[in-house]
Amino acid sequence: MASSKQQREQREARDRLLRYQARQEVHAHQTKRRVRDNIIAIAGVVLIAGLAATTQIFYFTAGPGQPTAEPSPSASGAANVGAPDPTLSEYRTWTGTMVINGTITLGVELDGLDAPQATAGLVQDSEDGYFAGKTCHRLATSDGFAFLQCGSIDGAGGPDPDYSYGPIENAPADNIYPAGTIAMARAGDDAYSNGHQFFIVTDTTTLGADSAGGYTIVGKVTSGLENLIDDVTSHGIDPTAVGSDGTGAPLVPTTITSLTLQ
Repeated sequence: MASSKQQREQREARDRLLRYQARQEVHAHQTKRRVRDNIIAIAGVVLIAGLAATTQIFYFTAGPGQPTAEPSPSASGAANVGAPDPTLSEYRTWTGTMVINGTITLGVELDGLDAPQATAGLVQDSEDGYFAGKTCHRLATSDGFAFLQCGSIDGAGGPDPDYSYGPIENAPADNIYPAGTIAMARAGDDAYSNGHQFFIVTDTTTLGADSAGGYTIVGKVTSGLENLIDDVTSHGIDPTAVGSDGTGAPLVPTTITSLTLQ
């Protein structure tokens, strides 16, 4: 028979083996968990990158964009960036004039009661002189899909990374935007991507709502729309600048001279 010393040594050896095996199991479990966590992290990065790329693609192709319709802009997110408080709208009707190409004067009216956030944004932009010299980069002339989109920071439809807001306000329940409507452009499926850009509807237009809703109707053109149509939109789209959705830069280069509100 083994001596007490040998038995004790055998027990200690077994205990050391058990402890070693336990540590090995813990290490293996931790390794598996790290691998799993790394896979999840990589997948998250890929997903975020994919969403960012999709947002950029959507931004440059949406707006009132696809033939089934929608307007363009801005960075995604559920918070306002650089936008004024809606109280700047004073929750009232604002009137004023928008001059285009130095000769076309549009009477405009903004609805600070039903679209206070968008009205506040345009009031701030007007007071800051933002729109002077900004172009109207996008024109649609189809039957039931006709508008002129203006106000991008880069003249080509790009968003302002320092300025975006939501939510969508005063969107029509029937998705119909009457001629003369002034509405805010935004990126598809993003209620907080309203920004500087707006579009003027030149003929009654249907813009289907997306997952975020419709488009904020901020006001209307009260006079001069026929002059805008005669001098700009009736000349059509530059054939060298037509996008896949049938919209493109107006053939007549179009620039906002000023926007004044009171």
